[in-house]
Amino acid sequence: MFGFDIGYIIIAGAFGLFSMFVSNRLKSKFKKYSQVYLRNGLSGAEIAEKMLADHGITDVKVISTPGMLTDHYNPANKTVNLSEGVYAQRNASAAAVAAHEVGHAVQHATAYSWLQMRSKLVPVLNITSRFSMWVIFGGMALMSTTAIGGTIAWVGVALYGIGTLFSFITLPVEYDASNRALAWLKNKNMVSQEEYAGAEDALKWAARTYLVAAIGALATLLYFAMRVASRD
Repeated sequence: MFGFDIGYIIIAGAFGLFSMFVSNRLKSKFKKYSQVYLRNGLSGAEIAEKMLADHGITDVKVISTPGMLTDHYNPANKTVNLSEGVYAQRNASAAAVAAHEVGHAVQHATAYSWLQMRSKLVPVLNITSRFSMWVIFGGMALMSTTAIGGTIAWVGVALYGIGTLFSFITLPVEYDASNRALAWLKNKNMVSQEEYAGAEDALKWAARTYLVAAIGALATLLYFAMRVASRD
C-alpha cells in the first residue's frame, strides 16, 4: 500500500508541477497581450455582445464575474461570465477570452455534439469524483484479506475512468470554442494582425491547461489499473 501511495504522489506531483508551469505561462501571456490595445476600442463585453449578435443569439447575457481568468459560459442560465480583467478591458487578451466564451455559447446554440456529451457527464462526474479515490484505496487495502477487495478496487478504477473520459471530451470542446473565436475575430476584421497573433497565442496556452489535465488524468488512471491488476 505504501508503494502505491508513493507512485501516486510521484505522478500527481509531476503533473502538478507541469500544470503549474503551463498555468504560469498562461498568466504571463495574458498579461503580455493585455498591453496590446485594440484599434477598434471595444471592450471584452462589447466583443462578446457583438459576436453573439453576429451569430443570431439573443437569449444569452454577458455579465461580469469576480477574479482573474474566471471566465466561463454557463449553459444553465445562458450567461457569458467575463472576469474583471476581460469585461471592461480593451486589449487582445480580453478580445480572445471574450470571443472564446461566446464560442461556447455558439456551441450550445448549435447543439455541438461534444458539448452535449460533456454536459450529460457533469452530474455523473459530480458523484464519481468524490468517491473514486476512496473506493480504489479501500479496495486495495482489502485485497490482502478478502476476494471482494479486487472487485471494489476495479469499481474505483472505473469511477476514476469517468473523470478521465470527461477530461478528454473537454479537449475538442475547448479547442473548437477557440477556433470559432479566432475565425470570427479574423473574418469580421475585429483585430489587426498583431492583435490576432496575440489572441491566438493566448488561446493556445489556455488550451494547453486542459491538455495537461487530460494527460495527467490518463497517466493516473493507467497507474491505478496496473497496480490493481498486479495484485488481483
